[in-house]
Amino acid sequence: MPQPPKRLTPSNSALDLFGSEVRRYRVLANYSIKQLADKILYSPSFIGAVERAECHCERNFAEHCDASLDTKQALAHLHDGLFGDKKDGFPEWFRKWPGVEEETRTLKVYEPQVVYGLLQTEEYASTLLFGDREAIDARMARQAILTRTAPPPPRLIYLLPETVLWNDVGGPEVMRAQLQRLSGAVGPRLSVQVVPNGATHPSNGTFTLATLPSGEEIAYVATAARGIMMEARADICRLKERFDAIWTQALPANLSVELINRTIEEKWSS
Repeated sequence: MPQPPKRLTPSNSALDLFGSEVRRYRVLANYSIKQLADKILYSPSFIGAVERAECHCERNFAEHCDASLDTKQALAHLHDGLFGDKKDGFPEWFRKWPGVEEETRTLKVYEPQVVYGLLQTEEYASTLLFGDREAIDARMARQAILTRTAPPPPRLIYLLPETVLWNDVGGPEVMRAQLQRLSGAVGPRLSVQVVPNGATHPSNGTFTLATLPSGEEIAYVATAARGIMMEARADICRLKERFDAIWTQALPANLSVELINRTIEEKWSS
């Protein structure tokens, strides 16, 4: 016999209030947690934890729920009011990272779900961000580090699974332009390398390793609830080992460009 949902007292905390509203809108839409999970990019267990006020969620979670439950952005507005973590287009926990990107000498990125933010087209980003103009503009502004002349752009090594090339974000026209952007971005200071289908690699989580001019290394790791910056030596070493292990499975940049262009023709040109 299924257990009744945890009773929440919205006045107890911001998490209780937000969780109770997510549950209320979900029930009004006649969705089960599983049905909502099928609509958005979060697991049933995470949605349940948010509803039970057991964890914090990022603003994107509220935006996904708003879009699927037709709440007229009620949850995103509530999230802003309760947690106040969206400033200058970025959530509070992300606000320090663009500064790291601006200073960094080298970026090593593994992004297994979608195209890396610094290489997204505006249309691709708009789909992921549900048209949030402030967030889109903030993401596009971050990309300026790749085309600046002084100081030189950071050296960027970006690894992605082949499945990212096939995942439909925004439809064929958006995907075609996005993959053309990827293949055209490759150059002396920017490497895009695809891990082909069938290759084994030891990670399914997003992370970035940044090396500053001083030699200091900082990592950014994305979780379901928020992003985390890491500076501890042990954490950096583990992530470097993981990146190198994935890198050994990736195609060289020239073969990756060929695969990207072939995917455009086979999947996104019709």
